[in-house]
Formats: sequence, structure tokens, C-alpha cells
Amino acid sequence: MTHRILIVDDDLHIREVIRVALKKAGMTVFEARDGKEALTRFAADRPDLIILDIGMPEFDGLDVCREIRKSSDVPILFLSARDDEIDRVLGLEIGGDDYVTKPFSPRELVARVNVILRRMASRGQDAKASMAALSQGRLSVDPEQHLAEFAGTPLRLTAIEFGILRAFLTRPTLVFSREQIMNAAYQLNIQVSDRTIDSHIRNIRAKLSAVNCDNVIETIHGVGFKLGRCEPLA
Repeated sequence: MTHRILIVDDDLHIREVIRVALKKAGMTVFEARDGKEALTRFAADRPDLIILDIGMPEFDGLDVCREIRKSSDVPILFLSARDDEIDRVLGLEIGGDDYVTKPFSPRELVARVNVILRRMASRGQDAKASMAALSQGRLSVDPEQHLAEFAGTPLRLTAIEFGILRAFLTRPTLVFSREQIMNAAYQLNIQVSDRTIDSHIRNIRAKLSAVNCDNVIETIHGVGFKLGRCEPLA
């Protein structure tokens, strides 16, 4: 099946370079020149993945990602003109799946796109293979339907956050190192910093705290993290 990719960048030359590389790899390409057009094209074309520039005027890539994450877990690969850790972490915190810093190699970009698409396909296959929902305390995750809830309240998780929680629930007594969390959530050799993993853990804790649970993930100092009791606050 041909993958559908949406390219969002205000630089015509960048879009052209990416378009040529993706089409050569057999993918169908759509383009948007700014954030507002990106949301319109996303709704109309329903791409399998979005390549999204951060540094666009007015409605930037982070704004676009936040808006899309209200309704979709479509994979997002960020482009950034600044080699800046804050941009990288913020992008991943709000639901990005990977990033590439400009200037970039078109071949590397296509490779990153393929890695993300294979990872998503693998998750789909894993979900089909695992029919039973996972649970601990009042937290439950249904891999087949990609649903998570606490005490009956649905949780709005990014794909990465869902993957992390699923890994913890699959092995509820294991103390996970950051490397193990990265491998479970990202898979296929994508490398991210310890700071990024910690950001995902903070986001999961915040989302569970908002529904009256503050013990979803425990920190084991000097080792890593493990699943908590996942019970409501007394």
C-alpha cells in the first residue's frame, strides 16, 4: 500500500527536495505552505505521516501538532532549523514522533519516515496479536482498540505515552531503565535523550494526576522506573 505523506514547510525549496525524495521512495505526497493550510490538508487528505517544520510564521509547527493531537495520533516528524534541545524536547513532549535538524540529507529523512511507518505497522500487528486488555489497579489499557482509561475515565495519550504505559503494564513488576523504556516506546533503533524519556514520564504522571491518580509510575533512584499501584487518591 502506498503511504500518504503531508509535507508542511513555508520554504518551497525544502518542500521540493522532500517531495522528490519521497516520491522516489514510492510515496504519495501532499503539501502545505503554512500551519493553517496544514490543518486543512490534514483533514482533507488524512495522511499516514506528517513532516512538519517547527519554524513557520504565525501558526508554527508546534501549534499545528497541538491541534492535530486533539483528535489524531498520526505520526509527526518535526523539521527544525535550530539545533536546539528545547525545540526537540518540546516537540516530542506534545506528541512528535521524531525530528530532523536542517540542513538534512533527503536519504536520511526518507529512512526516518520509513522507520516510523514500520514502527506503526508493527504496533498494529502487536495489537492484533494481544487481544486481552492490560490492567493494574484502576488503570487499564486495551492494545487492540488503542484505548486507555483510569477508573472509567478515558485518557488522551500520545502514541509514545501509550507505548510506555503498555510496556509497564505488560511487565508490572519490572524496574525499567530509560533505555528499556526507549526501546519499548520508540523501537527500531530511534535514539532519544534521557531528558526526552523523563519528559514523557512527567506527561503521563500529569495526565493521570488530572484524573485523581498520582502513583502511576514510581521512580527507583539510580535505576529507572516501575509501575505504581494505579489507585485513586484517598
